[in-house]
Amino acid sequence: QVQLVQSGGGLVQPGGSLRLSCVASENLFQFNVLGWYRQAPGKQRDLVASMTKIGLTNYADSVKGRFTVSSDDATDTLYLHMNNLKPEDTAIYYCRLFKSANSDYWGQGTQVTVAS
Repeated sequence: QVQLVQSGGGLVQPGGSLRLSCVASENLFQFNVLGWYRQAPGKQRDLVASMTKIGLTNYADSVKGRFTVSSDDATDTLYLHMNNLKPEDTAIYYCRLFKSANSDYWGQGTQVTVAS
């Protein structure tokens, strides 16, 4: 069972930046897709950003140009760098590591609140 530990959320003013981290208990390179999702109150969980094991990235239109997904294989850490944050970015953010239907792991979630 892969364990994922998230950190880095919090309260930030509009226009500010945050970096979310997701540390895995196993090597990241074994997973086909690494991703970040978010869920706002009363809404479904949506994809924010993802990257494949060969480095291809995909972003939700609402975050393109502001968020960047990256990974560090040396520390088995997935990152989400968030710049120019907006109130509509307020949500619980989850990391996800996917290899197959039987190898699909989620972090515990971390709250990001953008407010003045």
